[in-house]
Amino acid sequence: MDITTMMQMLGEGFITSLQIFALTLVGALPLGVVVVALRMCRFAPVRLIARAYISVMRGTPLMLQMFAIYFMPFYVFGVQLTPSSKWQAAIFAFIVNYAAYFAEIYRSGLQSIPRGQYEAAEVLGYSKFQTLVHIVVPQVVKRIMPAIGNEVITLVKDTSLAFAIGVGEMFSTAKALVASQVSMVPFAIAAAIYWTFNFAVELVLGSIERRLAYYRD
Repeated sequence: MDITTMMQMLGEGFITSLQIFALTLVGALPLGVVVVALRMCRFAPVRLIARAYISVMRGTPLMLQMFAIYFMPFYVFGVQLTPSSKWQAAIFAFIVNYAAYFAEIYRSGLQSIPRGQYEAAEVLGYSKFQTLVHIVVPQVVKRIMPAIGNEVITLVKDTSLAFAIGVGEMFSTAKALVASQVSMVPFAIAAAIYWTFNFAVELVLGSIERRLAYYRD
């Protein structure tokens, strides 16, 4: 098999990896906002549930979570698995896992804002909503961007874990090619694709950070 054919097959697998990456961000970033709201809720039972969720998601392997989400409907509820079950389980596992990490990043950003800024905004006549939108959020976004960037880059690499439940992303394609061709070239090409995409992500994140640089401490 020539290099062009390998790259074409790996490119098709990368499209699946890219879909996992995009759907995870679309689902996990807003879900993290919900989780952090529950995590910082004044009602203790809700706060404890949110803390337990975060603890479980961060304290157990993502691969194990995918297995649990994929097989639980069958073994616990007797629901028959379908060809799309693998894909649905992978996306759901990625979203709920990364939402926990994003929630903690959001919390660290919110708690980094001095209490005096809230008090000053209240003296100036700002409502709680205006204080949040115009004073707190711009500072929080700037402060958490490096941490968010690290998680986003980690997500690019973690998409390879979807192979564990049979989702045909780029790593599983490379693994199959290595076995069939008895060559490490597919792994080298896959590594180059991962690095190139991560480099593009770094450029985008760096651009966003520079745009937010006028919010200086």
